[in-house]
Amino acid sequence: MSRRLRLLFPLSALLLSLASAAAPAQGAAAAAAFVDCASHRYLRDQQDDKLATSMSLDEVSAAISVLLGFSPPASLSAQSSSMLNKVLLPNPFDRPRAAFLLQIDGSHASVESFTSEAGIIFKTRIEGLSNSATGLTDKDGLVVIRSDESVAVDSASDYFDNELTDLANWLGGTYQKVDGKLNIHLDSGKSLTLLLAKEADMEFTYSLVSLHKTIKRGIQVHEDFSGAVSPAELIVCHFTGIKALGDEYGSAEIVKQGSEVFQTAVAKAFDLLRGAYNGKIVGLVISSKEASPSLVGLPSLLHISRWLEEASQTNSTAEILVRKSLAWITVIILLVSTLIGVCLLMNMPLTRDTLLYSNVKID
Repeated sequence: MSRRLRLLFPLSALLLSLASAAAPAQGAAAAAAFVDCASHRYLRDQQDDKLATSMSLDEVSAAISVLLGFSPPASLSAQSSSMLNKVLLPNPFDRPRAAFLLQIDGSHASVESFTSEAGIIFKTRIEGLSNSATGLTDKDGLVVIRSDESVAVDSASDYFDNELTDLANWLGGTYQKVDGKLNIHLDSGKSLTLLLAKEADMEFTYSLVSLHKTIKRGIQVHEDFSGAVSPAELIVCHFTGIKALGDEYGSAEIVKQGSEVFQTAVAKAFDLLRGAYNGKIVGLVISSKEASPSLVGLPSLLHISRWLEEASQTNSTAEILVRKSLAWITVIILLVSTLIGVCLLMNMPLTRDTLLYSNVKID
């Protein structure tokens, strides 16, 4: 009996060490919400609004793939396929082919607080967020528009001043270039004052600028592809501004005000996208307390440039072909009409025509 106990203790210690080592490998969970449009639905109504559905990273990736118009991976299990049926409407011929992915780092607020004014939401939790990316980057027929997460910006440049002025107008605030202050009015009647001389305030401000620029760039790319070539479009934003405020100020009032400003920015971003895409776009907002890796890998700028080049070449080639065809057809019709008219004039009969001499009696 004592020998068995001596063997059991090392075996138990080994199992506990394996379990503790496997726990971080599963990855942290994050709160998420799919955002749909009331006028054009692509998601089902959530059966229980109080209970968030739990999804794996592969299931979220498959859901985004289906919304973009692609088939789900063949390796997807039957259980994961049934999960997709709980989230997505079953019509395979009605997909938006456009998605907006927004990741929020360092936020302790619920994801519903950021998306409550953005549209109809389907709450979920993503398990294993720290695992590998979705694998959608540079996929054939897909264009990825990604925000610039860098904060290395020359705050004294005129270009950045114009961006801040544009951001202030978008959010209903004011930008004071001389004092280096950005004031944004809140719905509560107060206002958030950001001092650009402070690093945390600057990072939060640039995160808002990056979000606004990414939305406008996605709309511009969508308009460029409005012709014959129409790929699927994925807009990706990684927002780190709230984490910067939290690390600097802790639980101060400015963090709460920053979250309120960001909620307004998210609602305005979805309004802009729905207007440009005619409601044919679905959002996915992910909020995690810790910094998380991007779900979509870095896209190749050459991939977007190649699509734009193909679109421009296709449009120009088709336009030139149509113009040449119309010109040649017009010339041929005129030549044939002229020849037929000359031949008819040269071969007119000498007898009186009843149509030409209708008032003359024929002998």
